[in-house]
Amino acid sequence: MEGETGPLRVPPGRQEVVLAGLLLDMGRVVATDHLVDVLWDHNPPDTARTQVQICISRLRRSLATVNARIETRSSGYLLRADRGSLDADLYREGVDAATVLDKEGRTGEAAARMRAVLDLWRGPALDGIDAPYLRTKADRLDKDWLNTLERCFDLELALGRHQRLVGEIREFVDAHPLHEGLRGQLMLALYRTGRQAEALEAYREGRDLLVERLGLDPGERLREMEAAILGGDSSLQLREHARLSVDRPEPAPVLAAEAAEPVDNAEAAASHPRVIRPDQLPADVADFVGRDDAVRGLRQALVGDGATGVAVLFGRPGIGKSATAVRAAHHDLAADFPDGRLYCDLRATREEPLRPTDVLGRFLRALGVPGTGIPDDLDERGEIYRTLLASRRILVVLDDAVSEAQVAPLLPGVGDCAVIVSSRVRLTGLPGAKVIELGGLSEEHSLELLANVVGRDRVEAEPESARALLGTIGRLPLALRIVAARLAARPHWPLASMVDRLADERRRLDELAHGDMTVRVGLSLTYDGLPPSDAQVFRLLGLVDGSTIPAWVPGAVMDDHRPFPGDLAEPLVDAHMLDISGIDVAGEPVYRFHDLVRDFSRERLLREEPAAERAIAEERLTGGWLALVDEANREMMGGNYLQVRGGASRGSLPRAYVERLMADPMAWVDQERANLRTAVRQAGEAGLDEHAWELVSGLTLLFNRHGHLDDVEEIHRQALPVVRAAGNRRGEAALGLCFDTVCVEKNRFAKGRSVVEYSLRLFTEVGDPLGQALASKSLAYHAQLRGDVRDVIAHCEPALALFREVGDPVGQRSVLTHLGLTYVMCGDHDASRVRFEEALDIAEKLNDVRGRAQVLRRMAQADRLRGEFTVAADRILDALELLDTMVDPVGEACLLHDLGRVRLAQGRPTEAQVPLERALEIRELLRAKDGVASVTLTLAKVAAMQGDAARASALASQARGSFVGPETAGERKEADRIIAAG
Repeated sequence: MEGETGPLRVPPGRQEVVLAGLLLDMGRVVATDHLVDVLWDHNPPDTARTQVQICISRLRRSLATVNARIETRSSGYLLRADRGSLDADLYREGVDAATVLDKEGRTGEAAARMRAVLDLWRGPALDGIDAPYLRTKADRLDKDWLNTLERCFDLELALGRHQRLVGEIREFVDAHPLHEGLRGQLMLALYRTGRQAEALEAYREGRDLLVERLGLDPGERLREMEAAILGGDSSLQLREHARLSVDRPEPAPVLAAEAAEPVDNAEAAASHPRVIRPDQLPADVADFVGRDDAVRGLRQALVGDGATGVAVLFGRPGIGKSATAVRAAHHDLAADFPDGRLYCDLRATREEPLRPTDVLGRFLRALGVPGTGIPDDLDERGEIYRTLLASRRILVVLDDAVSEAQVAPLLPGVGDCAVIVSSRVRLTGLPGAKVIELGGLSEEHSLELLANVVGRDRVEAEPESARALLGTIGRLPLALRIVAARLAARPHWPLASMVDRLADERRRLDELAHGDMTVRVGLSLTYDGLPPSDAQVFRLLGLVDGSTIPAWVPGAVMDDHRPFPGDLAEPLVDAHMLDISGIDVAGEPVYRFHDLVRDFSRERLLREEPAAERAIAEERLTGGWLALVDEANREMMGGNYLQVRGGASRGSLPRAYVERLMADPMAWVDQERANLRTAVRQAGEAGLDEHAWELVSGLTLLFNRHGHLDDVEEIHRQALPVVRAAGNRRGEAALGLCFDTVCVEKNRFAKGRSVVEYSLRLFTEVGDPLGQALASKSLAYHAQLRGDVRDVIAHCEPALALFREVGDPVGQRSVLTHLGLTYVMCGDHDASRVRFEEALDIAEKLNDVRGRAQVLRRMAQADRLRGEFTVAADRILDALELLDTMVDPVGEACLLHDLGRVRLAQGRPTEAQVPLERALEIRELLRAKDGVASVTLTLAKVAAMQGDAARASALASQARGSFVGPETAGERKEADRIIAAG
C-alpha cells in the first residue's frame, strides 16, 4: 500500500501479522478469535484479545495515510481499501482477462496480459511473516502464481517463442525441480530448438529426482513427452498446441467364480487361480458414530481425483482406528471394490508382529491359490499376490501395522486395488500414502455413543455429568466404551458417580476397565515395545504438570545436552504416546499428553523410577524454567537486575535454542504463562524453596510488564508457605517485594508499605545489600504516592548508593528517575535535570527501550509540574513511539492517561478525550479497577471543562468509590468537588 509519503511501513511482529491476516480476507470480517489463533497458534495469553485490539489501534494510526480503514464488527474486524489498491486484486483481474482473451483466440494479447500480472509478483507470499495459521493461504497464493506462470509459458510456446523461453523455464525448473508441468515445457522448448539430447536429459534428471525424493516414477504426461521426443512425434511441432494425455484404462472385467484344477507351481498358480471374491473383514461396529472427516479422507485417497490408493489411519491406542477402517470398508467403500476385501491384523502391539511372508500366505489362500502353489520365498509370494490383484478391484485392510517394512511387501502393484493401513505410528515412508490422523470424538458424537449404550434418557437426565465424563477421559472412544459398558451394566448408578470415580488420577486407569476392555492394557502394549531410553523419557515427562511440554524439557529431565532436545520426544510422538500441540516461538515443537496417557506415564514413573531419581529430574526441570526466566529478564533489561538472586540451581539448555526462544522474550512469557505458574507450584510441592522464590522474583518483573497482577499474587501465594516453612529469610524478604507490586497496583498501599518495611528488616539481617536497595526504592515510591518528598529523598539516596555498590544499573536508573521528579517538587530544577539525564543515559546504554519510555514519562510529569505542557506532550509522544516496538499495555495506558492530563492542562479538553478514552479501554480490558477509576475521574474533568456538568458528576460518582486510603485523598477530594458542582 502506498501512502502520501511513500510505501506504508508497518513494524515487524504482531502488527505485521495482524495486517497480513486482514489483507488475506480483504472486504470480509475476520474474527478476533481467528486473529488470536494467527498470533498464538496454541495457548494464547489471557490478554490475547487485548493485544489484538492494541495492534488494531496502532494499525489504524498507520493506515490513516493510505486509502484503507479497519472497521470494527461484533465478531471481529473488516479491512476496506479502494479497488485496485492491492496487487492481489490486480493480479486476479489480469488473469481473468487473459483467460477470456485466450478463449477468444487472441493468444498474443492473452500472453501479454499474463506477463503483466506476473510482473506484479514480489516474491513468496508473506515472506518473513512467521504465522503458521496464515501459511496455508500464503502457500495457495504461491501455487496459484506458479500455475499462472505455467499457463503463460503455454501461451508463449504456442506463439513460437521457445528460443527465448528455454533459459527462463530452466531457471524455474531449477527452483521447482519436482514440478512436472514446468519440466515438460522445458523438454518441449528444448526439442523445438533442436536440442533433443538436452530435452531427454531434462527428463532423466526429473525422473531420478522423483525416485530419490518420493519413490515415484514420472507422471503420464512426462513419460509420453519422452516417448514422443524419442520417436520424433510430429505433434510436438509448433503447428499443434496441445498437451499429451493418456486416459486411464478401464478396469478389467470381473471374472465369475469358477472351479480350477489344482496347480503344482507358483507360476501356474498366478496364471490360473480359482477366481473367488474374498471377504475377510471383521464384523462392523453396530454403534459406530462420527469420523465423517476421516472417512471422506479415505475416499479421497483411495478412489477420488488424484487417488494414490494407499491411506494410513494413525492415532493413539483406543482412538478407534480399527473401527473406522472396518466401517469405511463395510459401507462407504464397498461399492468401489466389487472384487472383495482382504483383512489382516498385523499385531504391532503383540510380542511378535506378523511377518509379511505369513500375511501373503493368508492372502494368497484367500484369493484361491492352494497351499501347494504358495512358494516359501517372500519375493515370489509378492509377485503372485500382485499379479492376482493387477486386474481386479480389491480393498486390502492392514490393521495395527508396526512399520513401513512390514507393510511395503503387502501393497498391490499397478491396478485399481487400494489399501487402508491402521497404525499407532505415522508410516510416512510408504510411497504416495495419504496419512490421516484420528483424534478424540467430538462432544456431539461422544454423547451420541454414550446414549447408544447407556440409554438416551440417562444422558438427558444428567447432561452436565455426561459432559464431565467426556472431559475426564478426553473423548477417547475406547475409554468411553468402557465407561458406557460399566454404566450399562449398573443401571442404578447415576452418571455423576462415574465422574467421581474417575476424578482421582491415581485410580483412573483402574476404573477404565470392563471385561476384556481396558485402557491400561492398550497403553502397556505400546509402552512395553519402546526401547529402554524412550521408555525412561516417557516416564520422566510424567513429572510435567503443565498443559504443554516445551521442546527443551525432555533434555532437561534426562540431563541430555544435545542441541535439539526435542529429538528425545519424537519416538514417543511416532508411537503416539505424545502429541505435538503446536510450535513455540523458537520454531520447535510443543508437546502434550492426552490426559489418560499422562495418568499412565505417572503410574509408570512412580512404579519404575526411584524416588531419588525423580527428585533429581524434578530439580533439573525447575532449574530449566529458572534459567529461561533469568534469560528473559536479561534480554529485557540487559542483565538480571532489580531482583535478588539465591542459590537455586539453573538448567543448562542449548544456547542456540535459547537465543531463538528469547528473540522476543515477552512473546515467550505470553506463550508459557500457564506453565510458568505451574512451575512455581511444582517447585513448592517438591520442597524446592530456593527455586520457588527465585521464580516468583523473576516472573514478577515479567508478568508486571503485561499487567498480569493476578498471576503475581497467585505465584506469591504458592511460594510463601514453602519459603517460610524452610526458614528462608532472604526468600521471604524477596517475596515481600513481589507482593508489594500487587498492593501498589491495587491501591492496597498500607499493606504494601508494611510488607516492604518487613522485607527491609529481613534483608538487613541477612546482609543483602541489593535486597536493601530494592526495599528502600519501594519505600521511596510509597513516600512519593503520599507526597512526602523528604521521605522520598531519604530512601532514594541510600538506595542509589547501594545499587551503585552492587553494580545494578537498572536499579540506579529507577531511583534516579524518582529523584528527578522529586527534586522538581522541591523546586530544585538543576538537581532534577542532572538525575533525569543520568537515568536516560543508563537506559540508552542498556538499550532498555521500556526503561527509556519510563524515564521520558517521569520527565514529562516534571515538565507538567513546571507548566511546560508542550515539552511534556512531546516527551509522552516520544515514549509512546518507543512502546510501539513492544507490547506493553500497562505502559501505554499510563502514557495515554498522562497525555490526556497534559492536554487538559493546556485547556484543550477535546484533544484530551481521545487518549483518555483509549487509556480507559486498555484499563478495562486489563480489568485494572483502580486504573479505570483514575482515568474516569480525569474524563470527568474533561466533561466539566466542556460545560457538561451532569456528565462530569456522573463520571466522578462512578470513580469515587475506588478511592480509599490516605494515598488517594486528593482524588477523593477532586471527585467530591465535581459531584457537588453537578
